[in-house]
Amino acid sequence: MQPVHKSQKLANVCYDIRGPVLEHAKKMEDEGHRIIKLNIGNPAPFGFFAPDEIIEDVIVNLPAASGYSDSKGLFAARKAIMHYAQQKSLPNVAMDDIIIGNGVSELIVMAMQALLDNGDEVLVPAPDYPLWTAAVSLAGGRAVHYVCDEEQGWFPSIDDIRAKITPSTRAIVIINPNNPTGAVYPPALLKQIVEVARQHQLIIYADEIYDKVLYDEVKHTSIASLAPDLFVVTLNGLSKNYRACGYRAGWMVLSGEKTHAKDYIEGLNMLASMRLCANVPSQYAIQTALGGYQSIDDLVAPSGRLARQRDLAHKLLTEIPGVSCVKPQGALYLFPKLDPKVYPIADDQQFILELLQQEKVLLVQGSGFNWIAPDHFRVVFLPNSDDLIEAIGRVARFLERYRKRHGSEV
Repeated sequence: MQPVHKSQKLANVCYDIRGPVLEHAKKMEDEGHRIIKLNIGNPAPFGFFAPDEIIEDVIVNLPAASGYSDSKGLFAARKAIMHYAQQKSLPNVAMDDIIIGNGVSELIVMAMQALLDNGDEVLVPAPDYPLWTAAVSLAGGRAVHYVCDEEQGWFPSIDDIRAKITPSTRAIVIINPNNPTGAVYPPALLKQIVEVARQHQLIIYADEIYDKVLYDEVKHTSIASLAPDLFVVTLNGLSKNYRACGYRAGWMVLSGEKTHAKDYIEGLNMLASMRLCANVPSQYAIQTALGGYQSIDDLVAPSGRLARQRDLAHKLLTEIPGVSCVKPQGALYLFPKLDPKVYPIADDQQFILELLQQEKVLLVQGSGFNWIAPDHFRVVFLPNSDDLIEAIGRVARFLERYRKRHGSEV
């Protein structure tokens, strides 16, 4: 039999959050080992569940959810999303400008498939949520990574963005609040990005899935609200703000000046119709989620569980010799740096694999987020405090041995 090879379209596609190290962790679990998983932002396994009123609405409406919905989504769900867009001051948004998908992940892939021809370029942050890079590559495009500056609170470098623009650049991706760094971008910075997009006629894709997961009274500004004359695609959903990852309920909102984007929008509508519709039961959760009590506010308040666990994880990590970390203002992650003089690392995936094998803690290496050097890793701070203390204690123990073998004492 001839071997069956995967498509060449997948040659540059990777998603290391669920990559080879995770596969090794699964084998270890099959052998009876208990792995502490700090690799994925999935709230439910750590006791963060969707609010009861959302669950109840899905249950009550199940009898009405057997058939297909409109390819863009249920009317009531899209109406609620439109009202939320108005609250966030997104300009020029009507019902037809909203498409509901099976999570934001599906919509990212859809948005890139509708846009890109072979050789087209998209500016993507480094570090990034790696699905963006993968979706650009799968669509035949090239992800060009602009640097977010750790010394400046992980804010995007405007100079680097400008330097990376070519005649092939079609769009720029903004992840705000950012995954994996937790940075939340202020309006002044967003206005600079808007001006670059305006000068070079770029589409802006704004990934705002963590827009309610904010700490220290930080406010979130949607970049679309600052760009009424530009075409902006804003993506959001229930996964993080409402702890409903498994519902796979996300949406994209098309805002601003859309006249010149009619053909692209027709392509989006075509792709939305081809997959018939997003799953219908979870769409019944959207109106209740957006209009109901925002329990996320309790979790991110100074006394809330998420805020306390963020503070604890940050304290424990930065107490380790040779480890520094910008404290996140949003999202569910820390992205600590290992001083390369103390921890000389050539292959950060191998480094994370050795940590897993020796200490049974699963993290994701910085290169999995398309970071430019093997000197970072991402930590999810969703586990309860006792588990965080245990996990980061194991990381500290591994790093102490690593320093003694490979680096220098500090």
